[in-house]
Formats: sequence, C-alpha cells, structure tokens
Amino acid sequence: MKSSRRNFIKTGVIVSAGLALPSCEVKVDEKKVVKKPLVVSTWNHGLKANEVAIETLQNGGSALDAVEAGVRTAEDDPETNSVGYGGLPDANGDVTLDASIMDHLGNAGSVAYIKNIKNPISVARKVMEETPHVMLAGDGAKQFALKNGFKVENLLTENSRKSWEIWKKSNSNSPEENHDTIGQICLDEEGNLSGAVTTSGLAYKIPGRVGDSPIIGAALFVDNEIGAACATGMGEWMMKTLGSFLIVEKMREGFSPQEACEFAVSRVKSKNYNNEYFQAAYIAVNKYGEVGSYSLQPGFEYAVAGKNTNELIKSRSLNK
Repeated sequence: MKSSRRNFIKTGVIVSAGLALPSCEVKVDEKKVVKKPLVVSTWNHGLKANEVAIETLQNGGSALDAVEAGVRTAEDDPETNSVGYGGLPDANGDVTLDASIMDHLGNAGSVAYIKNIKNPISVARKVMEETPHVMLAGDGAKQFALKNGFKVENLLTENSRKSWEIWKKSNSNSPEENHDTIGQICLDEEGNLSGAVTTSGLAYKIPGRVGDSPIIGAALFVDNEIGAACATGMGEWMMKTLGSFLIVEKMREGFSPQEACEFAVSRVKSKNYNNEYFQAAYIAVNKYGEVGSYSLQPGFEYAVAGKNTNELIKSRSLNK
C-alpha cells in the first residue's frame, strides 16, 4: 500500500490488444483503528501457538517469523496427533505431512507428502525463500530438506502406532477424519500479514493422499492489502471450493471477515451433494484486525491473541 494514503488505491490495470480492463480498487477507511499485533489460530492448540507467535513479535520478529514459530509448537508436540511428530499415519503406518506458508508480499511455499521431517512448515519457508518454486512434494521435498540441514526423524510415536494397529485390526478400509489442522494468521505492528498451515492429514488415508494444507488458495491465502484466511476440516472440500482465496476476495468486495467466512462455509455445503457430516471451518483477519470464523459443524474453536490476551473462542456453525 503506497504511503500517499489515498482513499482509493488502484491495484492494477491490464491492457491487452488495446483493451483496458477495469482496475480493482481497494477502499481504505482511514478512520478505523487497526488492532495490532494480532494472532489467530485454529483449535485449542492454537493457544500455545499464539503465545509463541506473540513472543516472537515482541522479540522483534516479523509476522512471517511469528506464524512459522507458532505452528511449529504443534508440529513438535507428540500429544497433537493431527500435526507433525505424533501425527496419525496413513494406511501403511507412515506419517506424511503437508504444510504451507505465505508472507505479506504474496510469496508462498509449501511441501506435500513429506516423510520423516519434523518441521515441514520450516521446509515450506525454505522452498518459498530459496527456490523459484511454490511446492515440493514427496521424496523431492525430503531431499531438499536434508540438503538444507533438516534431519531424518521417526515421527511415529508409540501412541500413534497403537492407534494405527487398532485401526488395522478393525478391517476398515476407510480413513478417519482427523481435521485438527493448525492454521495461524498474524498481523504485526507494521501492519503486515502472514499465514501458515501444517498437518498430518486424514488418519489412515490412502498412501499418497495430499490434503488442502499445501494448496495455496485452499487452506491458506494472504493478500496484504485486504486480509488473510485459512482453513481446517475435510481437505477434499477445501480444495474443491478454494475457500481461503474466496474469503479474501469477498473481503475485497467489502464483506467483513465474519460474513466472508459464512459465505465460504455456505458454498461448501451447497456444493456437497452426498452428505454434510464432515467438518469445514475457516478463520479470517482483515487489515484492520477484525476477525471472523465459521464452521459447517458445531465444535470448532479458534484462539485469538493480542499483546496481553489469548482467548479460546467457540465458533458459530451453519449446522446446529
């Protein structure tokens, strides 16, 4: 955003074959008080993630530093069986991880289906900052991580292994919804936004399955002029509806973060013709530090933190 502080900021004009398309215009309300710093995370493990993110900001870190450090707390926690170390494995007993990160400049990085690397969010940041690519997957992502100083680690804890063995003995061929992906959005003192998402995905999924978490626009989207959003829930539906991108675009149109989240969840429900018993949830933050959240099913919680606050809030839901 330019320092001239104009009421309307032109974000671009496309000219092709002599045809000028209308530019997008972002209206700036200079009277609004911006609430910053602000950190918002999904689920109850977001409380610890928020605490670390705020501490990172207080120590001089950027919004990008904050979200990386914040979600790493869930990746490192063996008791969090939906993320990182201790995550529930796929049908073969392998823990496979997905993650994405995005900064205020629109840069993005992600990794998909990476094994034996404890902190995929940090690998995703390396992809963003040190390669010309957005996503690396599978063995390629793992080899890239090893070349950049990450170590091979066994991510299957004893508790997760026992859970997998019980599932195998049940003769079930279906994965189990394990949707407590952690996503985090930060608005720092400079007014810059960044976001991060990391997960071990569906428990006992078909080997090779990748969810929405590494997909920019599905699980995560950041536009520093408008706001940011991230998702948690059944990844297949997040990919089919690109809800995080949709939420940011609705905020661009003038929707509040809450209205935009409700719109995205309603879109998921309207496009699902088979059942509506899975979870789909979003959090969003705009440039003024206004927060929104909404879920398809009851039970979704999100954590909101400022300089001296950190609170877990129950989200409203479309289904009751």
